[in-house]
Amino acid sequence: MILSMTGFGKGVCELPNKKVSIEIKSLNSKQLDLNTRLPNLYREKEIEVRTQVGKRLTRGKVDLGFYVEAATSDKITKINHQVIKNYHGQLKEITSELGLSDNTDFLKVIMPLPDTVKVELAELDESEWKAISAAIEDAIEDIISFRKSEGKALELDIRERISIIGDLLKEVPKFETQRIDKIKTRIKDNLDEIAQRTQIDENRFEQEIIFYLEKLDVTEEKVRLDNHLKYFIETLEANDIVGKKLGFITQEIGREINTLGSKANDADIQKIVIRMKDELEKIKEQILNVL
Repeated sequence: MILSMTGFGKGVCELPNKKVSIEIKSLNSKQLDLNTRLPNLYREKEIEVRTQVGKRLTRGKVDLGFYVEAATSDKITKINHQVIKNYHGQLKEITSELGLSDNTDFLKVIMPLPDTVKVELAELDESEWKAISAAIEDAIEDIISFRKSEGKALELDIRERISIIGDLLKEVPKFETQRIDKIKTRIKDNLDEIAQRTQIDENRFEQEIIFYLEKLDVTEEKVRLDNHLKYFIETLEANDIVGKKLGFITQEIGREINTLGSKANDADIQKIVIRMKDELEKIKEQILNVL
């Protein structure tokens, strides 16, 4: 069963004084492109989060975000007593020197001054982080479930198109015999015109016909294309990450279809080839999203 690279997952962690929601979104990408948005309190755990997500979501453009609803802020505001005392002492000294009234409200003057208030980040509680880590795992499981669901839809569509290419391949033989007869007739008619002016060696003529028809023979292309289609389905059914491998197989399928078209020399077979190419392009588009 294949997995899609597109997905969405969510995990929620309910803590005594806050609610943390973890959301993971993913789109297709050649490699794992992981972007995390963590609040400052959890920034120290970023490498751990990347490792946790990277082990499970091996490919895709992945965005992970934390959304916190807290009753209290993670920032702790403290009044800097020593700084305020120093400011107060200096102001009293200046007041005395200038002979000003002592009734001045010094706090109104001091509090806007630098460093009177300091902001500290709360320390991360490891038991809290353990609960959040479990919520991240829930989000990962959720997005994997989403990817499986999307993968089923992708697989159905891809299988149908591979089947269509296989059915079209089976139509080629019925046009091959008449194609050879047409080629023989055309060459013979052209030679008959030449024969009116010169003598034709019948043995040489037969040899040239055989050589020409061998160049147009598509038996190998049909066999290889059929094998590639079977291998594609085998790979599709493998319980593994097969997106890149399926991409390589579609390249080989495309080569055989192109060769079949270049050697066809027949309008009916060319029409079949065009329909095959159309289905293959749609398969390639779908495979870009396969994990």
